[in-house]
Amino acid sequence: MTLYNKYDKQTLKKKLAEESFSRVTLSFYRYVRIDDTENFRDYLYNEFNLLGVLGRIYVAHEGINAQLSVLEQNFDSFKKFLNDNEHFRNMDLKIAVEDDGKSFYKLIVRIRNKIVADGLRDDAFDVTNVGNHLSAKEFNEAMENPDTIVVDMRNHYESEIGHFKGAVLPDADTFKQELPMVFDLLKDKKDKKILLYCTGGIRCEKASAYLRHEGFEDVNQLNGGIIHYARQVKAEGLESKFIGKNFVFDERMGERISDEVISVCHQCNTPSDRHVNCANDDCHLLFIQCEACAEKMNGCCTDRCKEISLMPIDEQRKLRKGKKKEDAHAVYKSRLRPNLKEVNRNKAAMNKGQ
Repeated sequence: MTLYNKYDKQTLKKKLAEESFSRVTLSFYRYVRIDDTENFRDYLYNEFNLLGVLGRIYVAHEGINAQLSVLEQNFDSFKKFLNDNEHFRNMDLKIAVEDDGKSFYKLIVRIRNKIVADGLRDDAFDVTNVGNHLSAKEFNEAMENPDTIVVDMRNHYESEIGHFKGAVLPDADTFKQELPMVFDLLKDKKDKKILLYCTGGIRCEKASAYLRHEGFEDVNQLNGGIIHYARQVKAEGLESKFIGKNFVFDERMGERISDEVISVCHQCNTPSDRHVNCANDDCHLLFIQCEACAEKMNGCCTDRCKEISLMPIDEQRKLRKGKKKEDAHAVYKSRLRPNLKEVNRNKAAMNKGQ
């Protein structure tokens, strides 16, 4: 029984590019008790592999979190598999807004301590005691109330390229950092109406339960996250109060929700919301780079990384040997955002005016 990929990244990407059939990119999650995570992981890998599913799945005792690319011709079989399993029955699937069918090139199923790392004890609060789930229309209407506080429960690099107008945008690297940060920002506003949102809803499930546990009276979350919101806005002819791009954790890096470009290239400050990973494999830093800078810098974040990326691969490997990996966020701030405070001030001013 094979439970891993046998081919390298380049081979898998080439195979994906040569596919002549369509794929559907989607995500789903569920908080459900899974006792034997190892057997469940093996079971999922085998079943999804048979269906030609690609993507990333995290399994924990508390549930499952999946981002997948499903063969269109096998989509009905995929949905039948979900509904035939007690853990997945009536699953709410978040279908991608923009999809070129190339979102994932391999299948990964991993066991994690939690499906969303929050840094809290399992018994710290009741994760099922969540906030009210609002549709796109209800979320828009709630935003009209001047006393409402809208909070982005995603990381800073996600909200940088797209967010709801007037939302609080915590400068957090991880959800684990963001939970206490959000509580500190809102601790004297427990009587206010709180609106939470994230990509597909999973982080808001935890965040809304956490805030309710901490005594907040009126906690609400965007049902299905930005993905469902964008689809409902289009289907119902609603105003989109989300501007820019929705960051996604796959090869696409983002989905266009509105035409506005609200962020800038981290190298030349021209308007851009094009996320890339540094082409120097030893760096692989995630940052925003416009196409002009990508050509000039060979897809790299600094001149040194550009120099390394142009070396023969054997020379690059020699440089990596024994080298300790730098903290990505520290590198991000020191190399690409020396004017971080100014950028955040401008962002806050822009939000205030929207």
